[in-house]
Amino acid sequence: MNFPEFINSYAWLFFLVLLFFVALVRAAVIVPNQAAYVVERLGKYHGAIFAGFHLLIPFIDRIAYRRSLKEQVLDVPKQTCITRDNVSVDIDGILYLLVITPEKSAYGISDYEWGAIQLAQTALRSAIGKLELDKTFEERTNINQEVVDALDAATAPWGVKVLRYEIRDIAPPDTVMQAMEKQMRAEREKRAVIAQSEGEMQSRINLAEGAKRAAIAESEGQKQAMINRAEGEAAQIRTVAEATAQCLKIVGEQLGGDFVAAAQLRLAETYINEFGNIAKQGNTLIIPADVADAAGMLAAMTKIVRPEQGLSAQGNKKQD
Repeated sequence: MNFPEFINSYAWLFFLVLLFFVALVRAAVIVPNQAAYVVERLGKYHGAIFAGFHLLIPFIDRIAYRRSLKEQVLDVPKQTCITRDNVSVDIDGILYLLVITPEKSAYGISDYEWGAIQLAQTALRSAIGKLELDKTFEERTNINQEVVDALDAATAPWGVKVLRYEIRDIAPPDTVMQAMEKQMRAEREKRAVIAQSEGEMQSRINLAEGAKRAAIAESEGQKQAMINRAEGEAAQIRTVAEATAQCLKIVGEQLGGDFVAAAQLRLAETYINEFGNIAKQGNTLIIPADVADAAGMLAAMTKIVRPEQGLSAQGNKKQD
C-alpha cells in the first residue's frame, strides 16, 4: 500500500468515526424537568418525550417542538373597551396558563400564546360592554372569572389550561376621572354633614336624657327626704308620747295609782307654761275672763281624758 492509498483509508475511517459521533449526538436527547419535546418521525408526529434521557433514530426522528410545562405568565396589552354607558376605558391584564398536552399545543394552533392573548382581549371587551363604568371597579372578580371561563372553553382543543386572569389597571378618560373626583368629593361632604347632624342629634338626645335622669333623681331625692323627715317627726312624736306616758305612769304610781290626777297635773303645768310664753312674746296681754278658774279648765280636760269617769263623778255629786 502506497502513501496515497494509506491517507485515503484513514480519511474514510475518520469520516466514519465523525459520522458515528454525529449520529450519537443526534440520537441521545436529555429532556429537562418540567419540559416536553414533540418528536416527528419522517415528518409525521411520533410522540412526546418528557424529563429524562431518550434515544432517537438519527436522521429519521427529530424534535419538532419544545414545550414548557411550567405555569406561564402572559402580558395582555392595554386595549380600549366601551362600557354599557358608552364610556371608553383603557384596560390591561395578566393571563396565567399551563400546557397540559404538548402535541395539541403544537398542532392545534400555530401560536397558542398569541391566540390566548387575543381571546383574552375579546372576552374582556365583551364582559366590559355588559357593565356600567361604576360597576367595572366593583365587579373585577366577576370580570376575571368570566374571561377565564371563556378562554378555558376555547383553549381546551389546544391542550392549554387557562388558570386565571387578573385585570391590572383600569384607566378612564381624564374628563371622567375629574367627574368621578367631584362625585367622590360631594359624597364625602355629604357623609360629613350627615355625620355632624347625627352627632348633634345624639348630643341633644344625651343632654335631654341626662336632664330627665337628673330631674328623676332630684325628685326621688326630695321624695326620700320628705319620707325620712316624716319618719323622723313620727319617731320624735312617738318618742315624746312614750316619754310622756312613762312620766304620767310614774307620777300616777306616786299618787297611789290615780293616773287621772297625774294627767290633770300634766295639763295644769302645760297650761301655765303656755300662758307664760304668751306673756313673754309682747307688751300687750289679753287675759281671759275666767283665767282664775283653773279648776273648771282642769275638769273639762279631765272629761276629755276620761269621759266616763267624769260622768260618774257628776252622778255622785247629784246623789249628794
